[in-house]
Amino acid sequence: MTSTVFDRIGLLYTGDPEREEVAGAALVVEDGRVVWTGRAGDDPGADERVDVGGRCVVPGFVDSHAHLVFAGDRTAEFTARMSGERYTAGGIRTTVEATRAATVPELAAGTAALVAEMLAQGTTTVEIKSGYGLTVEDERRCLEIARGFTEETTYLGAHVVPSDAASADDYVRTVTGEMLAACAPYARWVDVFCERGAFDADQSREILTAGVKAGLLPRVHANQLGEGPGALLAAELGAASADHCTHLTDADVEALASAGVVATLLPGAEFSTRSPYPDARRLLEAGVTVALATDCNPGSSFTSSMPFCVALAVREMGLTPLEAVRAATGGGAAALRRTDVGALTVGARADLVILDAPSYVHLAYRPGVPLVLQVWKEGRRAV
Repeated sequence: MTSTVFDRIGLLYTGDPEREEVAGAALVVEDGRVVWTGRAGDDPGADERVDVGGRCVVPGFVDSHAHLVFAGDRTAEFTARMSGERYTAGGIRTTVEATRAATVPELAAGTAALVAEMLAQGTTTVEIKSGYGLTVEDERRCLEIARGFTEETTYLGAHVVPSDAASADDYVRTVTGEMLAACAPYARWVDVFCERGAFDADQSREILTAGVKAGLLPRVHANQLGEGPGALLAAELGAASADHCTHLTDADVEALASAGVVATLLPGAEFSTRSPYPDARRLLEAGVTVALATDCNPGSSFTSSMPFCVALAVREMGLTPLEAVRAATGGGAAALRRTDVGALTVGARADLVILDAPSYVHLAYRPGVPLVLQVWKEGRRAV
């Protein structure tokens, strides 16, 4: 097997709490895994050598919340919001209509394009949700497409109640019955949009509980549009993450911390909807693990860029550059309950990003600048 040493790393962010940063570093990869990290010049040698030239190396970003399987365009909705209209999530049904009308090749091509965008910006692990089909067959085919790009697939039949449903209760029966049965083989996770205008606490609990019984792991869209039961429900059910967390009470924060639920923050959504940003500092000080993700979707956060989200989190959410990078790598891994990604420690998957900068601080310091020079996935050059 071939080994590679990445030499002359100006600053290596490892994600290891005991040695989080190493200046003047080297890293050795073998068989797709990290086998050694340390000071440049001390490495044990390798078959191949990559001269990083004093640049910074970070783990591949872990985007733990994305909606990539869809069709259509919602620029009109975005323009209306920028003209002062309030975001209510009602535009989801517009995307549902377009997604249902699209062919599998069209949906797969759109997903592939977004995954490629993400990879070029340093994302090496991505979660992909369904949620724009909202029929048994459309949800199943969306998840089957998603499974072609990632093992981190999420059944989100409970995105909203579709306009053609007989009633909300009737649709919940479908989501927990035949739709779940059709989708579970293609999903690892079950999710619900627990929010006013979508699903209430009792409906959300029923949906998540049914998903868990089918072998799926729970996560929750929580407290995006206002205070509500989502965060507490995530804590009650031991969900891996509560996502959005824009409007949290002290009880919500305490519950997330006590239950070990990751708070996945999605600054692209606040940027695109002109909503208030969540207070990441408050969460960290309470002992909550914070993740950052793009929420890439055609309506409320049409960005595929984790570097952009890092910059927003530093500017608007109270994170330091180090905390933001930590949230975009190890935080995302925690939200997916993964220990093999999100860090560059011995035994971890060799997913790494070489930045055309001496430090990860430049991700926030130079927002919008394409700083990702190279992306390596499982020890092989991907970009």
